[in-house]
Amino acid sequence: MSTIKTLPAPTSTYQLLLDAADTWPDGVATQWIPEPADYTRCQAWTYAELAGTVTQIANALTALGVRREDAVTLCGVNNSMLYAATLAAQAVGIAAPVNPALSGERIAELVRRTGSRVLVAAGPELDPQLWPRLLEVAGQTGMTAIVALRPDGALGEPPALGGTGLVVSYLDDLIAGHPSGYLADASLPTAGDLAAFVPTGGTTGAPKVAAHTHANQLACAQGIAASSGLVGGEGALGGLPLFHVNALIVTGIAPMFHGGRVVWPGPAGYRDPALYARFWKIIEHYRIAAMSAVPTVYSRLAQIPVDADIAALRLPIVGAAPLPSSVREDFAAHTGRRLLEGYGLTEATCATTWTRPGDERPGSVGRVLPGQQVKAVRIGDEGSWADCAHGETGVLAIGGPAVFAGYVTDPDLGGPRVSREGVVRDGWLNTGDLGRVDADGFVYLAGRAKDLIIRGGHNIDPQVIEEALLRHPAVGAAAAVGRPDRHSGEVPVAYVVPAGPGEFDEAGLLAWARTVISEPAARPKRIYPIDAIPVTAVGKQFKPALTADAAVRAVTEALTAAGLPDARVTAAHEDGQLVLTTTGADPDRIREAVAGFALAVRSGSSPAFQTAT
Repeated sequence: MSTIKTLPAPTSTYQLLLDAADTWPDGVATQWIPEPADYTRCQAWTYAELAGTVTQIANALTALGVRREDAVTLCGVNNSMLYAATLAAQAVGIAAPVNPALSGERIAELVRRTGSRVLVAAGPELDPQLWPRLLEVAGQTGMTAIVALRPDGALGEPPALGGTGLVVSYLDDLIAGHPSGYLADASLPTAGDLAAFVPTGGTTGAPKVAAHTHANQLACAQGIAASSGLVGGEGALGGLPLFHVNALIVTGIAPMFHGGRVVWPGPAGYRDPALYARFWKIIEHYRIAAMSAVPTVYSRLAQIPVDADIAALRLPIVGAAPLPSSVREDFAAHTGRRLLEGYGLTEATCATTWTRPGDERPGSVGRVLPGQQVKAVRIGDEGSWADCAHGETGVLAIGGPAVFAGYVTDPDLGGPRVSREGVVRDGWLNTGDLGRVDADGFVYLAGRAKDLIIRGGHNIDPQVIEEALLRHPAVGAAAAVGRPDRHSGEVPVAYVVPAGPGEFDEAGLLAWARTVISEPAARPKRIYPIDAIPVTAVGKQFKPALTADAAVRAVTEALTAAGLPDARVTAAHEDGQLVLTTTGADPDRIREAVAGFALAVRSGSSPAFQTAT
C-alpha cells in the first residue's frame, strides 16, 4: 500500500489520469477478471500503462475525425479497452456510453441524439448477437467508423468483422503506430468542455441524455475520493456496467485521485450469476476494501455463505434505489458489515450524499459530499420555490459544481445543444425526489415525487407499503404503485414476488397489510403476484411497467363490467405520458365505459383522448 496522497483537482479527466500516472506510474490502476470461475487470473494495468493506452486510443479517434465537440458512442460489456476508450473519448471528444441491452432502434435513437459518427463496441467474440445489430445501426445512422473490442486476454486470430461503406476495424489494430506519450493533433480539454453524454436510464422507457462537463465529473469524483478514506493501493470492486454513471465516476474516475486499484469481476459484473459462487473468494483474494452496488445485489449476497476472509471489506456502499430495512438487517447479520447508504442521480453527475463509517443514522442516506449542497424546497402551484425548515419534507434540490450541463436536445429541433430549462433554477437542480434535511445535515428520502400515490389528494409514499409487505415471510420482493380509480384518482396496489412456490395468498397479505400499515389510505386495495419486479439494467425498480399493468387491469375490469369482455387493452409510455390503446369494441362504448378515469385512452389507431371528467 502506498503512502496516503490525494491529487488536487485538475482541469479535465484526462489531465487527472496523466497526473495519476506521473504520481503512481507503477501502481496498479485496474485488474480485469475475464471469467469469475477462474478469478485468480486477471489482466492488470498500471497507471502508466493505462495513460499510455488511453492516449493511443485518443490519437486513433482523432485520426478517425473525432474533434472536441464530437460524441463517440461506446457500447458493450465491461472490458479493459472499453474503459480505456471511454477515457480516450473524453480526452479528445465526448464519451457517449450506451446500454448494449437496448434494441437497435433505441441505440440508433441515442446515436442520432448525440450526433455520434464513431462507435466503439463489443466485437463478435464478446457479444456475437450485439455485433451484427450494431453494424446495422451504424449503417442506418450514417456513422463513419465502427471499432471492435476483443475479450480481455484474447489470443489467436480474431474473426472477420464484416460491414461495408464505413471504417470497420479492431481497436488493437487501429491504435497501432499512434503515439502513447502525447496527444498528436488535439489540445487538452478544459474544465468547461463537455466530457460525456450519459443516458439517465429512463423512467418512462424513453431515456433522456444528461451532459456532463469535465468540471462536473471532477467535482463529483473528488468529493467521493475525499470522503471514502481509501488510500493508494486499496482495492475497490467495479461490478456495475460501464454505461452506468456509477461505474464511470465512482470506480472509473474517483480512484485516480488517491491511486486506487479497481477490480472488475468479469464482463457482466454483478449481472453474472456465476460471480456469486466466488464472490467472497474474490473479496479475499483481491483485498477488496470498497464496493458499490444496488440493493438487489446486497439482498442476493446476504444469502451467499461467507466462505472466505472478508476482513478487508469496510465500505459496502449502496444506492440508486431505496434500501429496504430487511436487506440492511440481513446483510449486517450475515457479514458483520453495515451498508453505507448514498444518494445521487445522473443529473448531479453521480453521488451527492454518502454515509461515512461510524456516521450512520437510521433512515438517512448520509450527508452531502464536499463541494456540493442539498436542501429541501416547497414548490408552489405557480412554480415558486421556498426553502423548507430543517426536518420539513419537500422536493430535494442540489447545488454546486456537480450539477450537470443540461439534457442533450433533439438536433432536429435546432436551438442549443444542451439545455437545463425546467430542471435547474438559479443553479439548483430539481431532483424530483422528496426528502428532508435535518439540522445536522443528514438527508432522508421520502420517495420520488412522481412515484407518490395520490389518493383523493392524499400523498402516499409507496415505500411505506413495500417495507410492510417485505416483513412478511412469504414475500421475496415488493413494489407499490397507483392504480387508476374513478372515485379517488388512484388507489395503492402492490406487486410481490412470492418467497417460494405456492406461498402467494392475496387475502392473507391484504390482512397482514391492514395490521402493519397504520395509515388506512396506504393499505393496498389489491396485491398481484409477479415472477420478478421489473428492473433497469443496473437493478433499479422500473415502476412504469407496473403502473402500466395496473392501468390495463383497471380499464379491462371497467370494460368487462360494461359488457365489453372482448375488448383488449394495451399500454405504452409516449413522450412521458401513459397512453392506453383499446381494440375489439365500439369506440363510443369504450369511451363511455372508461369515463371518469384520469387516463389518456385511444381506440384503435384514433388519437388519444383524456377520460377524466
